[in-house]
Amino acid sequence: MNTPPTARGPAPGTAVVVGAGVAGLATALGLRRAGWRVTVLERRTRLERYGTAFGIHPTAQAALDRLGAQVGDVLRRRSVPYRRAEIRTPDGSRLARLPLERIEKKAGRPELLVSRPYVIDALAQALRSWGDVPLRLGEPAGDIAALRAAHDLVVGADGINSAVRTATFGTRSRPRRAGTVAWIGTAGFESPVHGETWGRGRFFGLTPVEPGRTNWYATAPEATTADELRALFAGWHDPVPRILEETDPAGWIRYEIRHLHPALPSFVREGRVALVGDAAHAMTPNLGQGACTALLDAEALTRAVARNGGPEGLTAALRAYDAERRRAAQRVAFASRTLHRLMTTRHTRTRDTLLRCLP
Repeated sequence: MNTPPTARGPAPGTAVVVGAGVAGLATALGLRRAGWRVTVLERRTRLERYGTAFGIHPTAQAALDRLGAQVGDVLRRRSVPYRRAEIRTPDGSRLARLPLERIEKKAGRPELLVSRPYVIDALAQALRSWGDVPLRLGEPAGDIAALRAAHDLVVGADGINSAVRTATFGTRSRPRRAGTVAWIGTAGFESPVHGETWGRGRFFGLTPVEPGRTNWYATAPEATTADELRALFAGWHDPVPRILEETDPAGWIRYEIRHLHPALPSFVREGRVALVGDAAHAMTPNLGQGACTALLDAEALTRAVARNGGPEGLTAALRAYDAERRRAAQRVAFASRTLHRLMTTRHTRTRDTLLRCLP
């Protein structure tokens, strides 16, 4: 990889980014490109590479390119375009078509699907290529007040259970259970259909991820076990039962669906603290926008910091970031939570009738 360009401009400030997921790595990369001295703290002892496919909307692709063209190029080589998908009933009848063609026509490029580990690896490699950004694995944030005293900027990118958010905003906004669990995995064959199937209180999704493989995800009531998951979807259209039967539950990932509520009054605090990604607006996964909003946060924050100069312009930069991203991200989170309720309702007749009216 080519050596990154030397940052120009005013004397850099110092920043510590807490969390090394998509939001944290992208923010650290953007700050370093803006000339800041950056340290990344991650409580886990290794980068968290679990997961299946991310959907990267064209707006998030553009944000990636602005953070570092080499990152966008790497991910485009490892991704597949997502151009056609439908919403179905459990018997396979079509309810509606997802608006992927409209997205591509408006943006001039398609939504992309890319495996989560590729995103993490590309961001981490771009960050390491600078050669002077410490990535401290196995090191939790610790005393947030001490971090604020030691650095010009503290960025909380530490997820839904954010220590930075709790220390800065208290516990009024905190993780709330949605009453369901998600299961995700990858099947070793290509599905003939893509999209989502909505049933009574549960749904199943299928997307491409790379040649010869299919990304799948399912949502069911909280107490559902792996064996019960297979039974819940046993009578559904092909290839849903086949995917669950032919993949090993040992490779499935299960997590409780949660979201941040109520919405935060601000993503920033006097004292030079900013929140990005799930730390700021953790949402249910129904719109598939978690990674996109994290990338948009990271790019907007680092662009505002670069535009407003060094530490002396930080207050203005954080206000600009909050004005650009807070309401936009919270609207997405609200829409995703509303969609989750619609997708998991047990009153399907009205829902399905409305879906059939969509263009």
